[in-house]
Amino acid sequence: MNILIIEDERRTAQLLQEMIEAHPEHLVVQTCDSVETSVAYLKRNQSKLQLIFMDIQLADGDSFQIFEQVEISTPVVFCTAYDQYMLQAFQTNGIAYLLKPFEDKDIIQAFAKVEQLRDQFAGPTVGQVIKDTLQTKESPRQHSFLVRYREKMYPLSVSDIAFGWLDQEVLYVYNFKGERHILLKKMDEFQEALPEADFYRINRQMILHRRAIKEIEPYYHRKVVVTLTFPIPEKAVVSRLKVTPFLDWVEKTV
Repeated sequence: MNILIIEDERRTAQLLQEMIEAHPEHLVVQTCDSVETSVAYLKRNQSKLQLIFMDIQLADGDSFQIFEQVEISTPVVFCTAYDQYMLQAFQTNGIAYLLKPFEDKDIIQAFAKVEQLRDQFAGPTVGQVIKDTLQTKESPRQHSFLVRYREKMYPLSVSDIAFGWLDQEVLYVYNFKGERHILLKKMDEFQEALPEADFYRINRQMILHRRAIKEIEPYYHRKVVVTLTFPIPEKAVVSRLKVTPFLDWVEKTV
């Protein structure tokens, strides 16, 4: 496999090349250290590549700027010390997201993912398969969301989502077992992607599924509080202006 490394730290690039070329079937054909040099190289040579290892923070910008200047169909393994770019990485051609410092087993797993994709999709390119999959997941009414746990992401079916809670600008989603996951989306985007018949946004911070409702009680200042079928960190209080439409929604859907 011919491989391009995009990394601005020389020692890290050298170490990564050594780890890659410890496997004789793989060859690093070029190392780029900036957005500018990467764009120039990819415009001329992308057809020769089977895989790209890409750092995110480069000297002259972040590597997502590369995707704005050249269409990349080659699968990408992102290598970074930060985890906040994970969703953005998977919305490009990312097949893996390695947190520094990485080990040889991480490199081997990345190679295995490429081979698995090639075996499963012999017709279209790996890059096209990834792109098609992401476009499907971003449809107005989604069937599943990518949720984060540590450095990995998992699909969580909409039918398994019981509760969404925005806390300190981080969106957490709970399944019906009360297990919590991080969802890398804004609350408004999350709400728009959910079926209105099943989910209701009771206040600025909370969205709940009708099957998660255990009981509803009166609360202060003409509000109501909802008890869910599992414990949550804060009271699920329905704001005063939403009480009537919320109760109407419950009657129509339960």
